[in-house]
Amino acid sequence: IFGPVLCYSSNVWTADLLTKVIAYFHAQEVMFTVSSLQMSIKSYLKNLLYQPRQLLSEMQHLDQQQFQTAMKYLFNSKKEHLEIGNIILDWGKTRERIFQSPGVNRTLFLVTLDKCFLVLSALDCVDILSQILRVSAVNYLQPDVIGNLPNLLLEDAFRNLSSLFKDLYDRTSASTQRALYGWMNIYFPKTEFNESTSWVTAESLWILGRYMIHLPLEEILKISLNEIRLFISYDNATKQLDTVYDITPELAQALLERINSSGFDMRNTSTIYRLGLLVCFYDDLEQMDAAVARALLHQMIKCNQLRGFQAEVHEVFLLLICSSQVMILSSKYLSYEKVLSFYNVSQMGALVTGIGTRSLHSMSPRELAQIIRGTTSQYLSDLSPAQQQGILRKVAASGDFSSSVKDIQGSFFKEVSLSGLWKQTGFNSSMLKEKELRSSQALYLYELVLKFAFPISTGQLVKGLTCQLIEMMDTDIFLNNFKFFEMNLHLLSPYQVNCLAWKFWKVSNASIPPFLLLHFSNNLHSPEKTDDSNKCSIADEYDVDLLGNLICHLPPAFLHDRMSLKAMAAALHQFKLCQQLSHEQKTEIKYKFLQLYGSSETTLDVGPFIALLSKEELNVLAEKVYCLRTRAPSSNEIIKLGEANVFWSVQELKCMDPGTFDKNVELLGAVSGFNSSQLTALKEKAKQVWGLLPDWRSYQIISLGRIALALTEEEIIELDLHSIDTVSVLSQQTEWTLTQARAILQGFLDDSGQTISTLKSFDLVGLGAVLCALNSTEITSIRTSEFSAAIARIGLLFCSTPVLRQFKKMTESVFGAATSWNGSVLQEIGTIAGGLNEDELKAFDKSLLPYLQPSAVRHIPPEIFQALSPEQIANLGPENAAMVTGLQREHLDASQLQSLALALDGARTSSPGTQSTVGSPQEGQTPAPSGEWSPPSALASGCVLCLHCTCSSEPSKFEFEVSYIFS
Repeated sequence: IFGPVLCYSSNVWTADLLTKVIAYFHAQEVMFTVSSLQMSIKSYLKNLLYQPRQLLSEMQHLDQQQFQTAMKYLFNSKKEHLEIGNIILDWGKTRERIFQSPGVNRTLFLVTLDKCFLVLSALDCVDILSQILRVSAVNYLQPDVIGNLPNLLLEDAFRNLSSLFKDLYDRTSASTQRALYGWMNIYFPKTEFNESTSWVTAESLWILGRYMIHLPLEEILKISLNEIRLFISYDNATKQLDTVYDITPELAQALLERINSSGFDMRNTSTIYRLGLLVCFYDDLEQMDAAVARALLHQMIKCNQLRGFQAEVHEVFLLLICSSQVMILSSKYLSYEKVLSFYNVSQMGALVTGIGTRSLHSMSPRELAQIIRGTTSQYLSDLSPAQQQGILRKVAASGDFSSSVKDIQGSFFKEVSLSGLWKQTGFNSSMLKEKELRSSQALYLYELVLKFAFPISTGQLVKGLTCQLIEMMDTDIFLNNFKFFEMNLHLLSPYQVNCLAWKFWKVSNASIPPFLLLHFSNNLHSPEKTDDSNKCSIADEYDVDLLGNLICHLPPAFLHDRMSLKAMAAALHQFKLCQQLSHEQKTEIKYKFLQLYGSSETTLDVGPFIALLSKEELNVLAEKVYCLRTRAPSSNEIIKLGEANVFWSVQELKCMDPGTFDKNVELLGAVSGFNSSQLTALKEKAKQVWGLLPDWRSYQIISLGRIALALTEEEIIELDLHSIDTVSVLSQQTEWTLTQARAILQGFLDDSGQTISTLKSFDLVGLGAVLCALNSTEITSIRTSEFSAAIARIGLLFCSTPVLRQFKKMTESVFGAATSWNGSVLQEIGTIAGGLNEDELKAFDKSLLPYLQPSAVRHIPPEIFQALSPEQIANLGPENAAMVTGLQREHLDASQLQSLALALDGARTSSPGTQSTVGSPQEGQTPAPSGEWSPPSALASGCVLCLHCTCSSEPSKFEFEVSYIFS
């Protein structure tokens, strides 16, 4: 299909093609018949798909005519079949496979850059590049490749190509974005050198689009006021500014200053509506009147609509705009509206997050029910758990809860308590389609709505599908609905996926899907493994393409020893998409990163790995970026360094400008690596900037983040903690000492005028980890009705064993004696199950053990955990078994440890309709049918695929299928 095959569209064969075909025949010892000729050509062409490096070589040797013909058939041909003599090829299917292969797409991209602009018109080549990049993951659009982009394009071609890169912005890394900005920059005419005037014009800003955020600060400050006025006057400028989610505060404020200086009144509502996301950096909020605050509030709804972009940039951006602004604007707006009603809340849109929990709870049940049903409901998932609970408890206290609960959509529904669901009737599957469920809710509702029937009518209910139901499922029903499981795999627990894998292995004659291979026992043997497996490696970007999402499962040792730096550079973006990398995997990726990079441009590309750097490593990285030893941090440096801000010395933090601290306190409060001395320095800076502790505003306390951990018990008591919203943010910190937590609890009770017995469910949810400071007498004084509504949130806390035991007693007042609890209750109560005693744990049927939450398993004391029978331990499931601690293991005997190994492996018996039981290791595993391939433990052995091994001389179909499925 490529190279010589497309040399002509006629039936004339070239000598070059015949030579290749004959050579292939001889290699395969094929008879020269028409049918064998057709099969051999197809085989040869298919192998080109499996070997993109070979394909690259073939295409690089095409002459001008051959290249034009190849591009014509590949991108413009509508034919379903190609005829070459008597040979007929299925072109439609082959073309589809071409664009499904990341490696082939990479080859097409490189060849297009290498040959296209020399052979075809620039507009045609831009069109080809556009088609290739839009169907691919654009991982290969790296800075070094961007250097090969043409630098002599006519205006139309340049505009089309720059427009393409603007469309792909969110799919490229930060370093690639900067490289693309550099390429676009060479096309802009530069005026003669003038220190006071920038070359940047309104037109260049329009062309750059979101890439304008890469302009140097000094250039923005020098942009002609006429040009900035012209830019803002253009209607599409607002649409452009709506997309600059990763702009730094310095650049945003510089643009705001130039806009203000150009004649636009920044306190005029029409100007505010033109600013796009620049409104998120609007300063001087305290001085504006209520009417302007209302207009600004409407515009700031955009600031909460940034989900789906690069996660780490999104988090930084939200930190910049979330509390100092939202709370101020909300209070301004509410003071203007006087009375909190359904109408003015619905006008606030996403900024309902700035309304206090007690204010929401003070509204009438009827108006809250309208909010649940109205357009504002789309923003309810953004409320804090305390705010959500405040709404639910007020509506629940009215007679309208039964109808209202059915209207709750999205993740807000997850806050409805299990005990609350028990009281409702009339649920059907159609009501659940827009609801996100906790596993405890799904377990209950699956039985209530579907009565254990199948197929499942809504995806979220799949969380309630027990392993018993999977094992008992009729083979035809299971196979006919397997696509449903595949589409909802992300909703299943590892235990459920393990059961799914074994069921598929037992009943299907088809090859097992690769996504299920990862969930089989580590003890199963792969016949494909050979002594040459140690020679496997990931050498370059083509190997990365081949692995696709499987790269997320490479063992740390493999990453350390057998992944080249070239491959790591290509894989960094792919690693960022991995959901569950282990600490060890991240550590190996981090070391490769340190070898590769040393500039701040790449910190946004590193994402979760930067936090693993030691202080010495951060020292090296930071010194490469900034000279930090002689001056205090600036805003720009704080933003770019992110977690690397831990490098600042205590003295440098003390010397920080008060304005810089005030603007960046939330970013500094989000740094996880600051030590106690650094946190104390930042706390003292806050006291210097904000004044006496009793005068601190709620939004200021909230913005402290980890800096609040430096507050002493005496300082905490001085704070105004009357608001549960303030306390709920403080309680999210997990490093409080018991003394500090007790001070927060007492401060809240004193300032709000409450006692433990008067606390509402939303107070309990907001107190969060602070509840771990309660004593047994205080816990028993909590009202049962309020405790039952908050029990799922309390079950997320990591409290001491005595506290969990007291919470367990309270739980029995809601759900009955512990020995009567079912799977949905165990899922609901979470870590509270860590307070079970020995007799209660022993009494659980083995089928309930998988429904303990993993966090609960860790919190069962070792002397209690050892009471589990070997049969119960074998039924924990792989996820729970993986959470067993070293101390718990030390208390187990040999048979219990053997059962734990079986649970870790996910091994299952073949008896239908039952949970796995304990026997010998051989009995606990399901052998493969005679003559069939057993699911391999490839990942555990350190060799996922033979990429550069001597163990396989021919590319296998398995390689292509894996790259296809995981791309």
